[in-house]
Amino acid sequence: MFSVLSYGRLVARAVLGGLSQTDPRAGGGGGGDYGLVTAGCGFGKDFRKGLLKKGACYGDDACFVARHRSADVLGVADGVGGWRDYGVDPSQFSGTLMRTCERLVKEGRFVPSNPIGILTTSYCELLQNKVPLLGSSTACIVVLDRTSHRLHTANLGDSGFLVVRGGEVVHRSDEQQHYFNTPFQLSIAPPEAEGVVLSDSPDAADSTSFDVQLGDIILTATDGLFDNMPDYMILQELKKLKNSNYESIQQAARSIAEQAHELAYDPNYMSPFAQFACDNGLNVRGGKPDDITVLLSIVAEYTD
Repeated sequence: MFSVLSYGRLVARAVLGGLSQTDPRAGGGGGGDYGLVTAGCGFGKDFRKGLLKKGACYGDDACFVARHRSADVLGVADGVGGWRDYGVDPSQFSGTLMRTCERLVKEGRFVPSNPIGILTTSYCELLQNKVPLLGSSTACIVVLDRTSHRLHTANLGDSGFLVVRGGEVVHRSDEQQHYFNTPFQLSIAPPEAEGVVLSDSPDAADSTSFDVQLGDIILTATDGLFDNMPDYMILQELKKLKNSNYESIQQAARSIAEQAHELAYDPNYMSPFAQFACDNGLNVRGGKPDDITVLLSIVAEYTD
């Protein structure tokens, strides 16, 4: 049902929701390298037991966590399910996109301050495949620069991230929609469909930079989470996270994904997606059955 995605040795001396022992404001310096302790959980909407496909894919969603000496990098992508009507497996595009991003990071072919560059290079590699890989996907890339302690992000579409500090959201991604339920997306279409299939450039991704602190919580997820759980519900679950060890983060990620999964199938629940639909003149109620991918990270001290 879930997988733990964690790499390297990290010493999490931060006190969640407060000042850490090494926070400069607490008189401890805080000049060392930072890293992310990350756990992941997800559900495919067609796999009610939460089976994990090969390559960190939940249904048509995909994700990765990669480590380089200069940065920790993670990403999520949501394959556009409409391709299934044309005999194309949507998970192939999102999965290949994320695996390519992961490889680029591990090979050091990236600049921490330029997450759009990771997305662009990965997408270009897919375009250059001898055998065309048809499909579309949203994408969100999050990079923590170890030495500058800055979080650099690129978000294309309606996946996204939250940064939580002291129980409040202090930084977040902006959702990108062309119109209701039609997010920005990377696409590769057959020649006869070029110009007809919606396709955005990686450069269209919303890019941000943000200074993080020890103990900050970073939640990165596909729209299956955000369409079914409003911020206040997510924050309620994160308040239960009292320790920054792997097991606690894993448990919190699983709890959030499970709650979103349950709400997605509640016909009487006014989900964020249903509310958004009503705001657009549609009479919709209930959760939104969808693939759900959650990566939950805590900023911690890093030692190689």
